[in-house]
Amino acid sequence: ASLTLSSISWPNRQRDLCTFCTISLDQEEVFRTKVFDKSLSPFYGEDFYFEIPRPFQCLSFYVFAKGVFQRDLPVGKVSIRKEELCKFSGKEHWFGLQPVDPNSEVQGKVHLEMRLNELIIENGSMCQQLLVRIIECQGLPLISGQNCDPYATVSLVGPARFDQKKTKVKKKTSDPQFEETFYFEVTRPNSYTKKSHFQVEEEDIEKLEIKVDLWNNGNLAQDVFLGETRVSVKILRNDHIHRAWYLLQPKGNGKSKTDDLGSLRLNVTYTEDNVLPSACYTPLRTLLLKSPDIKPISASAAHILGDICRERYEAVLPVVRLLLHHSRLVSFVSAIAALELENTQEANTIFRGNSLATRCIDDMMKIVGRSYLTVTLKPVLDEICESNKTCEIDPIKLKEGDNVEVNKENLQGYVQKVFSSITQSSSSCPPLMCDVFRSLRQLASKRFPDDPHVQYSAVSSFVFLRFFAVAVLSPHTFQLRPHHPDLEVSRTLTLISKTIQTLGSWGSLSKNKLVCIHVFVCLISLSTCPPINLSIFPCVSFLDEISSNISKESSGVEDSVVLKEGEVQKRAQGRKRIGKNFKKRWLRVTSRELSYHKIFLFVFQGKEALCIMPVKNIQAVEKLDESAFNRKNMFQVLHSEKPLYVQAGNCVEASEWVEVLSQVSRCNPDRLGTFHPSAYLAGAWLCCRSLSDSQPGCKPCTPTLLANLQLDIDCDRETERIFSLFTSSYSKLQKMEDACASIAVYQGPLREQDDYSLFTIQDSKETFHTVRQISHILKELQREHDTRSGTAQYGSQENPIVGKTS
Repeated sequence: ASLTLSSISWPNRQRDLCTFCTISLDQEEVFRTKVFDKSLSPFYGEDFYFEIPRPFQCLSFYVFAKGVFQRDLPVGKVSIRKEELCKFSGKEHWFGLQPVDPNSEVQGKVHLEMRLNELIIENGSMCQQLLVRIIECQGLPLISGQNCDPYATVSLVGPARFDQKKTKVKKKTSDPQFEETFYFEVTRPNSYTKKSHFQVEEEDIEKLEIKVDLWNNGNLAQDVFLGETRVSVKILRNDHIHRAWYLLQPKGNGKSKTDDLGSLRLNVTYTEDNVLPSACYTPLRTLLLKSPDIKPISASAAHILGDICRERYEAVLPVVRLLLHHSRLVSFVSAIAALELENTQEANTIFRGNSLATRCIDDMMKIVGRSYLTVTLKPVLDEICESNKTCEIDPIKLKEGDNVEVNKENLQGYVQKVFSSITQSSSSCPPLMCDVFRSLRQLASKRFPDDPHVQYSAVSSFVFLRFFAVAVLSPHTFQLRPHHPDLEVSRTLTLISKTIQTLGSWGSLSKNKLVCIHVFVCLISLSTCPPINLSIFPCVSFLDEISSNISKESSGVEDSVVLKEGEVQKRAQGRKRIGKNFKKRWLRVTSRELSYHKIFLFVFQGKEALCIMPVKNIQAVEKLDESAFNRKNMFQVLHSEKPLYVQAGNCVEASEWVEVLSQVSRCNPDRLGTFHPSAYLAGAWLCCRSLSDSQPGCKPCTPTLLANLQLDIDCDRETERIFSLFTSSYSKLQKMEDACASIAVYQGPLREQDDYSLFTIQDSKETFHTVRQISHILKELQREHDTRSGTAQYGSQENPIVGKTS
């Protein structure tokens, strides 16, 4: 899922609120925005992208008012059910905020069995008895970050009766196994004549229902409602046994009075892939991987997909990832770049449009250049965002008391630091980016042999305009900063980014980059440029180094790159189960080591690490069973000493930690083949009950794909997405086939040119052949989907019943 939280609009009475938003899967918070100061229409502008690691019912967005001396107060929420996400996907919507009612905050499902028995009592007469068995629940919410202590009440409800029974409390679990049976008498024996036995003389079974409520036992505090479900007894009319899973519902179906709480603007993109076995994708994958070898390139399957999905920017990414994984991207990009250059008439407009070539290179840089950006820009961007120096130099936007000369010096200093970091970073530029830049440089020189500068502008238009300048403008989008910067810092970053773009445009025209910086700053501030005495930045040298065959100079020691860091709960190693054994720690993994640090007053102070574990010593990284410490979202790092047990903040964080640590240690020679999914406590492993703490694991370790750490690519999933894109644009594929047939048979189009203007058809016969191959493969894949798409039975664990049944 990818999310953009844009802004909020609400009534005047809430103008004094400082607010922030949270994103939750059901009731589990997975992301939080920064706090926005008092405003009627706060603009968050934050983007979140994440894989969803578990089943869920709702994606929810909560708006909170920040408390100073008390807890944060909920203002309202937007909750979108999973089955409705596709309806809103890819479009911006205003959603009305709904009140946050504790009785509507539910998640999870319950497994029930109901049976109607006929009993013969002592005097030989008959009566009916309802048996209700509550078997188990799954996915109940956390309470204050910990597993709940759930119990259930089972009630028989009718027009004139209410009989309630209660299960035992299950301690510290979100998946309680109740296995309790309750009996309710639903009809009186035939021999009874006393009207007082029931409140109505003849009880109508059709009007009875079973109501199951889940609660968290609060001990000394008030019990917390977790959800309910209702099942009509008349469901047993045709079948004397009914057994099914039910989704828990809000109390009273969540109906409550809605006040005018304001609106939240969201852009949600939700993708759900139904991935088939790998062998099913072989024909389509093979056809796509042949694309770089097809002549002309416009007749290749990858180019045809870009043609028919031209208006869909997301269509390029799965092709880039697939070709990247199989080392076919450089040759494909070179071919489509050459095709674009054939249609470029002016050297100064080279690679300026939004073409298939530029989109492919953009996506490639975002994928393989992430660590490059971190090494190059993160230190200086952290300094800019945290120093709070004013850099405004536009006279119209200056605030009272601002000194434009001081601001100008601040801006020039920042620009020099950023630009210096970039031009001195050639040794860190990923080899794949260098290969692409070298190809672009050669193609541009060949296309415009009389222009000595075009070889540099071909490279600078990407590395400056589309890579570094974009990252400076939106550092949070590239994980360089945790949140969208505030307005003043955002303005500073905008000025720096504009300067980088300008320098990228002038990159081949002048070596004196600081002169360019100085002139640009003066232009913005509408002032006269005084003489300057500045050294020359090696911009052209930088472009040479990242785009030539010359080997880059390197220190021989790879820089340590921070891959992930954040707050976790770490269990003290070797402690007993009782007592406070979990403490907050700041966990950090780099390309070289895993370390954790103290957190002082809820803030990581960057102090010396309490423990450092070289990455090469990690033997396995696996998830830990919830039952080990009665905590969710736990994982373990196995090494030569005692396991490191860590609890992440939520399921998304836990999944990301396991993925990053597994990938960074995937090639370690001492990796284990088995592990214990639970902990060694009280003299035994909880999973296999083995008494020896050195006993080899009882479960095979999760296999880790040998892929680049930054290139976590699932080729089957990417091919499935390409199949979906082809299928959704099948009508355009047919139009392209018709166009090719018309051109091939009649040696030219018979229809108006507009019918073919969206397609690039250089060789109609070759393109027609590829289109027919694609169509055949799509039909075969669709047949495989149809064969395997049997929906789970309604009421099963995979497809639980929603709402009341009768």
